[in-house]
Amino acid sequence: MTPSETKITRIAIIGLGLLGGSLGLALAERAPNIVTTGYDGDADVRARAAERGLVGQVCSTAEEAVAEADLVILCVPVGAMDAAARAIAPALKTDAIISDVGSSKQSVASALKAALPGRTIIPAHPVAGTEQSGPEAGFAELFAGRWCILTPGDDAPEGAVKAVRAVWEKLGSKVEIMDAEHHDVVLAVTSHIPHLIAYTIVGTASDLEEVTRGEVIKYSAGGFRDFTRIAASNPVMWRDVFLNNKSAVLEVLGRFSEDLSVMQRAIRSGDGEALHDLFSRTRDIRRSIIEQGQDDDRPDFGRDH
Repeated sequence: MTPSETKITRIAIIGLGLLGGSLGLALAERAPNIVTTGYDGDADVRARAAERGLVGQVCSTAEEAVAEADLVILCVPVGAMDAAARAIAPALKTDAIISDVGSSKQSVASALKAALPGRTIIPAHPVAGTEQSGPEAGFAELFAGRWCILTPGDDAPEGAVKAVRAVWEKLGSKVEIMDAEHHDVVLAVTSHIPHLIAYTIVGTASDLEEVTRGEVIKYSAGGFRDFTRIAASNPVMWRDVFLNNKSAVLEVLGRFSEDLSVMQRAIRSGDGEALHDLFSRTRDIRRSIIEQGQDDDRPDFGRDH
């Protein structure tokens, strides 16, 4: 088989939470000919994953899960990638491809290369998720219509890149190839800083509860409700994201702080024109996101009432 004909028939998923579970369910629905195995370090998660049938076989060890896999996808927090990779290293097939779903790519690529020298590594990031976590949160449609960004190194075999791309396309994802450093800056803007802002404003509201005597929660408007939804995301995962994408996050956070200062001056000086111009520009961005099918344009974000 030539490098351009790399074939994936068995996939192992390490980590059976929201992303890992959704991946297993999506493969079963959209690529039923691919055999799936899975493992999670938490015995209770393994039991619940088996009950839901998240993968074809839930294994009792990581080594057992990856032993015959053509592709291994690590669905663990980015801070746990190194340990997860070292745990599976002795059991990997010589030609196995290793990938992941982490939200920061430079740190993951470095960790995997260090843990798995000489192995074929194709880092990936499906830009999809919810605020839910755990094996009950997974669903097969999570990746449909969403982007999956691959950040292969310059030495990555073309056949392996094509094979990983084909898997994600089978799941309904739109696939983009991107430099890892560029990815980390883009995601700092579109995902990491919004989460940091959400965690911060909800924390501020919590501190104010002593003053407002429960009124912040009682009278939550749509904006605050959306902040609390984002801030309900997995704390371990997001702790690791910020620590592992520190450089890009701090760079974008600095720019945000400067823009926030401009808004403070506009409000203080009564510059309504500046506020109107910003709000008009950002509304256009929202419309563009909807036009590209990346969100819902129904009233109140499609909430059921």
